[in-house]
Amino acid sequence: MTIFDKREKGSETKFAVDAELQFKIRARRNKLVGLWAAEKMGLTEDKAKDYAFSIIDEDAKVAGDSDVVAKLLADFANAKVAITEEQVKNQLVDYESEAKKQLLGQ
Repeated sequence: MTIFDKREKGSETKFAVDAELQFKIRARRNKLVGLWAAEKMGLTEDKAKDYAFSIIDEDAKVAGDSDVVAKLLADFANAKVAITEEQVKNQLVDYESEAKKQLLGQ
């Protein structure tokens, strides 16, 4: 194996590890946002957990955050909870930072 092969293999491995970490961060962020939203909507603890997992599932449908934001806003509207799109997006940012801290120990 040449030095270039080793570098290529190392780059591929790093890319895979980074992609997996990003996936875990997004999943943790979505769980945290789901639990926050469930609390705002007054869901019970069991229903809150299920709701948080529904947010994780929603994120898998479309790249980016638009699907998650749309689901949260629709669910808040159905529950008659006044939350703006900006507030939801701010929570996504805040909980992404929290998820990184939890997963990376920062």
